[in-house]
Amino acid sequence: MTLKNLVPWNFGKKEVPVRREDENPFLSLRKEMDALFDDFFRGFDRESFKGTFGSFSPKVDVVENDKDIKVTAELPGLDEKDIDVSLHKDVLTISGEKREEREDKEKDYYRMERSFGSFSRSIPLPVEVQTDKVEAQFRKGVLTITLPKTAKAIKETKKIAVT
Repeated sequence: MTLKNLVPWNFGKKEVPVRREDENPFLSLRKEMDALFDDFFRGFDRESFKGTFGSFSPKVDVVENDKDIKVTAELPGLDEKDIDVSLHKDVLTISGEKREEREDKEKDYYRMERSFGSFSRSIPLPVEVQTDKVEAQFRKGVLTITLPKTAKAIKETKKIAVT
């Protein structure tokens, strides 16, 4: 090691002070506020707040067997006319709109509440299906869609033995 390596390269030159992010009081305040809100919501399930803010995301189950794929979606409070089911290439899309109105008329008060929310769930399908034989049934707030697999998809399914 030489003496030149021990001496700073800018020896004798005047250094210009640089302001760092950490020294900016507004950025520091913002970071502290972000951390405060992150810590506040850390213990809560964020799914529980979805209904509060007007969005609706139905719960969906997808089950595949040797012959078909069954998709079940929970859509409480909806009618068939509120639901749209479409299949484009290898993606099944369930969409619709949920509308709710409540009106209370009493002697001392009048209250009217309205809530609207649209939803859309797209489910990629793992295999090719027979589009002309897809069936959808809606009973008691539950939508069940049966998507039969093509003969090619059934043939390509390979069972793997677990040892």
